[in-house]
Amino acid sequence: MFFFYHIPFFVLLLLPLLSIFFLIKASTPKKQSSPPPSTAISLPRSYPIIGSFLAVVANRKRQLQWISDILQVSPSATYVLHHNIGTRHIFTANPDVVRHILKTHFPNYGKGDYFNGTLKDFLGHGIFNVDGESWRFQRQLASHEFNTKSLRKFIEIVVDAEISDRLIPILSVAAATGTVLDFQDILQRFAFDNMCNIAFGFDPAYLLPSLPQTKFAQAFEESVKNINDRFNAVIPTIWKIKKLLNIGSEKRMRIAVSVVKEFAENIIRKKKQELKEKASLDSVDLLSRFLCSGHSDENFVTDIVISFILAGRETTSSALTWYLWLLSKNPHVESEVLKEIKEKSEAPVYEEVKDMVYTHASLCESMRLYPPVSTDTKEAVNDDVLPDGTVMKKGMRVTYVPYAMGRLETLWGSDWAEFKPERWLEKEEEVENRQWRFVGRDAYTYPVFQAGPRICLGKEMAFLQMKRVLAGVLRRFKVVSAVEEGVEPEFAPKMKGGFLVRIVERDA
Repeated sequence: MFFFYHIPFFVLLLLPLLSIFFLIKASTPKKQSSPPPSTAISLPRSYPIIGSFLAVVANRKRQLQWISDILQVSPSATYVLHHNIGTRHIFTANPDVVRHILKTHFPNYGKGDYFNGTLKDFLGHGIFNVDGESWRFQRQLASHEFNTKSLRKFIEIVVDAEISDRLIPILSVAAATGTVLDFQDILQRFAFDNMCNIAFGFDPAYLLPSLPQTKFAQAFEESVKNINDRFNAVIPTIWKIKKLLNIGSEKRMRIAVSVVKEFAENIIRKKKQELKEKASLDSVDLLSRFLCSGHSDENFVTDIVISFILAGRETTSSALTWYLWLLSKNPHVESEVLKEIKEKSEAPVYEEVKDMVYTHASLCESMRLYPPVSTDTKEAVNDDVLPDGTVMKKGMRVTYVPYAMGRLETLWGSDWAEFKPERWLEKEEEVENRQWRFVGRDAYTYPVFQAGPRICLGKEMAFLQMKRVLAGVLRRFKVVSAVEEGVEPEFAPKMKGGFLVRIVERDA
């Protein structure tokens, strides 16, 4: 009797959740590879109270592409998306706006509470999750280390050892047996081994012939997956409730992060003990460098080192995956890259990669179309007006979208969809053989490595690793895509479903 008496009360409680459920079901688009070319892109409708919530739900499985489509038809390449109860989120692909938030008005645009709260469980107070004095201190410390010749030499040694001792043997076996490999998985393992060695001085041996599942690597992967799910959540309140109740994905997240942190802390304690027993550490990894320079707080060094592992692991493997897929679809580009690799094969390691101009241009062109970091969000500290006239209020978020910027005709011309390394090159004048010369783009037109004071410290390290992999692999093997002809893999920004390939050994 009590229950039936209170039915209206229960209905009132459930009605919002039921409405959301049925709206999601009703607005979910049928699965299709991509919209027909002739389909006109329309801006999302905004309603009182709920804003553009219905459009957000309908496009929740293709958020990046949807926002990019909107920015392509927005007059200033900036769009204000209305969320519920009057909140607004600005998206932009306008280089002037990017310069404004990343450089000229840099102090007014930080990570903010939303970004920090989403990442804090995993990255703590690491360099990629803080603002102000904490960020400046970590930036200065890391910048000094990244500019040392000894670290660059250490990176070369680590990368070359991983290529010759692990990557090449696995590819040789695959070529001999005709095995289909998921090259994205191989490259993620490769990058994870490298970054753990460079950051910790620890080898997780993740890239072995058996392709093992190690506890630390799995925990790291689980943590990254759940962080991405948090950012992609249509209703962030749901993951926050799950975290509060310690259930589902948030429970898995808590367990995975604790494994990662415990593992890192154990390595730190061992190195600190080693440092007590002798004047300095023999290894030159980032952790050893931080400890030797007097930074012994375990939370501090754990957060900053995990941040660098995350950055290096995700970016280089994703960039190389898409690059090799594009190369498999563009044999004329592959031919030019291979020609350059063979010409530089006798040069010293650093000279070899430094002078691979065409390869460098083709990598930049690949990252234009498939940037490893496809979006980046800042939060306004105070009221402001963007260069295109868009009003920013304190606490509002603005997201610039490198993925969309790489597809704007106004920035790259009518042939923007073509994989064309030559757009980054020009022939040298007054030189007899007229070699290619690399022509970079403005960092605010091409913010793949961020720009301004927060520009990526690992940019040169990333290119070094990628070029060494390409030189080592393409010199001996042809990577043949096993992806169905005419099908473009889904950008996530990883390649959704992996990158299946066959390896063919080249003639001597």
